[in-house]
This record gives sequence, structure tokens and C-alpha cells, in this order.
Amino acid sequence: MSAHGFTRRGWILFAVMSFVWGITYLFIKEAVDSFSPPAVVAGRTLLGGLVLLPFALRSGALKAAWKHWPWVLAFGAVEMAGPFLLLSHAETRLPSGMTGLLVATVPLFAVLIGMMRGDRSALAPVRLGGLLLGFAGVAIVVAGPGLFPQGTGSVIAIGEILLTALLYAIAPFIIAHKLADVPSLGTITLALFAIGLAYLPVALLTQHELPTLRSTVSLGLLGVVCTAFAFVAFFALIREVGPVRAPLFTYVNPVVAILLGAVVLAEPVTLGLLVGFPVVLLGCWLAATGGRLRPPASLDAGTPDLTTGPVVTVETAGPVVRPDVDR
Repeated sequence: MSAHGFTRRGWILFAVMSFVWGITYLFIKEAVDSFSPPAVVAGRTLLGGLVLLPFALRSGALKAAWKHWPWVLAFGAVEMAGPFLLLSHAETRLPSGMTGLLVATVPLFAVLIGMMRGDRSALAPVRLGGLLLGFAGVAIVVAGPGLFPQGTGSVIAIGEILLTALLYAIAPFIIAHKLADVPSLGTITLALFAIGLAYLPVALLTQHELPTLRSTVSLGLLGVVCTAFAFVAFFALIREVGPVRAPLFTYVNPVVAILLGAVVLAEPVTLGLLVGFPVVLLGCWLAATGGRLRPPASLDAGTPDLTTGPVVTVETAGPVVRPDVDR
């Protein structure tokens, strides 16, 4: 990665994650229409793990990840077990667009965690201003009338999403600081199977109705696109731009979520969305780049294959591992 901003590759991964995890909320909303929340978690994780398993076995990445299983399970708990269930349950009460908006608080939690770890780079005036501007853009979108639901259940659901945002902010630090020497593909595959198998008994006990075709297709897309493919891209983004900058794509996710919710589910589109969208994008760019039009020369040391192992590159905040996923 560059020392002070996103590389071109970083922006490509950023765009992929902005879209792929933006459509996740729509698929979850559709899936929980006839699947129980535990069934959604078990289904998407087991399906995602099955998609990645042949590649992880062939490369030996799964064997390498097993040697670090405590931290792999910790990552799975923080990034998958908790958030997947919380999101699925919350979306039984919240619109998909609102869920995406609340998850946009992830970068602020990431900055606080980074500061607690001694990283002061996010406090640079332009980057900090970008974070605040991005959050203000989310607030502008939220200010649109009719977007917030009412009732105690909705308040609990909002709390579930904020807890999810905190967990999502913690996960990149586990990847960057505890799993940096573990092939990403092995970590993802092992974590998916562990969480999926843990939730499977609960899923079987709580699934009381025959799933609809629409929910089943949505769950399949959740597993293949929004889980298996998305996590490979997510690891690459963390190791390209660092654990503080990586969650910035959650500022764009709400826009994708709200637009799809409006088109597919007839959820409300407000003037606040139209005004807040460019504010969110501007804030995201400033927070990611510090206002630089072009990043300085990259400090890359190489571009190894994702499945075979990492190469460590050095930046001002410490070592970050980069897998190659875009060739």
C-alpha cells in the first residue's frame, strides 16, 4: 500500500466491497422472509465455505490456518457469528436501507480502536475531517422523513446494528495483527465452516416454515457473492490499505442498500439521500487519501498469490500483509 493513501488497487477493492456488501442487506431482508435468522447464518456460512473449500485444500491454505485456529475462531466470532445473527434478526424489524446506514458507523469505531492501539495517523486534520464529513453525510440521509421505524423492537434492532458495527471494526485488527502470516483463503474457509456448523443445530430447531424460492435464491447469493467472494476481497483490502482505512467502504454501503431497497422493496427514498450521497463520497475520499489526488510512491515489496502465503510490506503504522487477488 502507499504510505499515505489508497493505491489504484486499493480503490478497486474498495469499490468491490462498497457494492458487494451494499447488496448484502437486500439479500438478508429477502432471506429472513422465510428463513429464521440462525438458518440464514448457517446457510450463508456453510455455502460460502463449500465454495472456497476446494481452493483452500488444493493450496494447503486450510492446513496452515488450522495451526492458528484460536485466532481464526476469534475472527469468525467477531466478523461472522455475532454480526450475521444480529443483522439477520435486526432486519426482521428494520428496512434494509436503515441497516446499511447504521453499519456506516464502522469507520468511527475503527478510528477509536486504532487510537487505543496508539495509531494517530487517523487524527490528521484532513482525514479526521473526512471521517466526520462522511458521518455527517449519513446523518443527512437519516434525517429524511419516514426512514426511522418506531417501537421498542426497532430500538433493540438499532442497538443490534450498532453492536454489529463495533464488531466489524474490531475484526480487521485481528486480521492485520494476529493473522498476518496466515493465508487468507485458509482463514476464511476455516472460520466459515466453524461458524456454520455451530449454528446448524439452532438453524434446524428454529426453521419452522418451508422457504420460498425468492428467499432461497437470496440466501444462495448471500453465501456465494456476499460471503465467499466478499471475504476474499475484504482480506485483500485490509492488507492493501490497513485496518483503519479498510472499513471506510461502509460509508458507501448505505447508499447502495437504500437504492436497492427503494427499487426492489419499495422502501422510502428521501431528499436527504440525494443530498447526503455526495457528502458521504467526499468524506470517504478525504478520510482515505488525506485529500491527495495521487498517492505517493508505493512501498510494495511484492505481489504473492493469495492462497500460498503473504509478503510483508512496511508502512508508517506497522507491517501489513498483501495478498494478490486481482490478477
